[in-house]
Amino acid sequence: MPTNGNLPLKLQFGLINHEGRYLTAESFGFKVNASAPSLKKKQVWTLEQDSKDCHVVYLRSHLGRYLASDKDGKVSCEADGHNSDCRFLIVAQSDGRWALQSEPNLRFFGGSRDYLSCFAQFISDTELWAVHLALHPQANLLSVARKRYAHLSTEDGEIAVDMNIPWGVAALLTLVYMDGKYCLKTCNSRFLSNDGKLLTQSGRGTAYTLEFKCGKLAFKDCEGKYLSPMGPTGTLRSGRCSKPGKDELFDLEESHPQVVLTAANGRFVSIRQGVSLAANQEDETDMETFQLEIEKETKKCTFRTSQGNYWALVAHGGIQSTATVVSVDTQFSVEWRGQKVALKASNGKYICTKKNGQLLAVSDSVAEDELLSIKMINRPMLILRGQNGFICHHKNSNTLDASRSIYDIFTLQHSNGAYQIKGVSGQFWYVNSSLVVCSDGEVPEDFSIELLERGRLAIRGKNGKYLRGDPGGLLKGDGLTLNNSVLWEY
Repeated sequence: MPTNGNLPLKLQFGLINHEGRYLTAESFGFKVNASAPSLKKKQVWTLEQDSKDCHVVYLRSHLGRYLASDKDGKVSCEADGHNSDCRFLIVAQSDGRWALQSEPNLRFFGGSRDYLSCFAQFISDTELWAVHLALHPQANLLSVARKRYAHLSTEDGEIAVDMNIPWGVAALLTLVYMDGKYCLKTCNSRFLSNDGKLLTQSGRGTAYTLEFKCGKLAFKDCEGKYLSPMGPTGTLRSGRCSKPGKDELFDLEESHPQVVLTAANGRFVSIRQGVSLAANQEDETDMETFQLEIEKETKKCTFRTSQGNYWALVAHGGIQSTATVVSVDTQFSVEWRGQKVALKASNGKYICTKKNGQLLAVSDSVAEDELLSIKMINRPMLILRGQNGFICHHKNSNTLDASRSIYDIFTLQHSNGAYQIKGVSGQFWYVNSSLVVCSDGEVPEDFSIELLERGRLAIRGKNGKYLRGDPGGLLKGDGLTLNNSVLWEY
């Protein structure tokens, strides 16, 4: 288990054929084709490794069925388990594309539109597939060999791989998809070049081909060499290897939100004074920053310190950062109340701020002393994906699309307890009189953000309604209830 306690993200992607069309699993009849022009739900495939032979993979569709080929080359996607016909080998090409070879039959999978088969004895352009990751593109990067996380080192102008826990905005990396290859972008909008330098513009030296080996990722540069951590600080740059070994392998991990909490007394919640939590600091450091981890089933939250310990309920309602494992006493219910939250501990009591700043879980109801302002600090670059796709500027108007296969990177600002969202042009989001979200505001408009599920948030406009993607793809500010249309991966 990595030091951050996370499992690697499942490798999900789209496969693009020689005609620029995506492999699609249709909802009816378990049919497959290569007809779709963009990456949506039906075009997402999950890579699963064989438990005994890590070179053998299975491709699972959005319906939970597996791609299969029989001895005559007929392709289907109906199998509900790891049958022998579902076993494939990935034959990576120098340009980053894959050939998929049926392991039992040694034939290659390819074709166009409705005419797909797995009968080719040799690889031609028809049997090659480009890989487009379907994961949310912002993540933490863990070196498999060093068991350390990558982060921006602004002093040295590099990405260093020497962090035990991916802390702060510096550990957030964005994978930018460009023409079948990927760039690694830092939180200050620099691109990693294969010589280890950080550049303001992307180019040949910042483009990497993704390769998968035993469930891990490798980044191959334009010279056929692989990124790896070098030297004592683990400077991320291309080495000499033309084949990926353990040093060249990485996991992508979900990046949890990290937050700063402000109590009713105007002070930041901190562990600077020791293990007991108190709201008594006037500046933000790692001691005032906590990682908010939401349990998938119960939606309860844990708060983790930069040292890796959890907040825990102790005797007499005290809250201390002493726990090393998650338990009932480290889990808190979060109640969102406008721009603020109330936290309920496992004893059924709300956390309140005492006059000396100490946090105690002793209150039966919520008043001013039980409310905390919460500010997310590790998403200055915001990429939002809903149930139908990413949020992106509309090509010909000031509105926003919420169903695109490509994304825009927005800037998230925070002031006076609220968030403001800025587009690529430097103008701000606002909700107009028709409850449509527009992106050409000259002055910032306040939004509140609620971190409701693991990896998903909701955004409220100043009218109190949630931002949602409507069936036509338009982003609107009229959501009344919490459902999938108002929840956004971030």
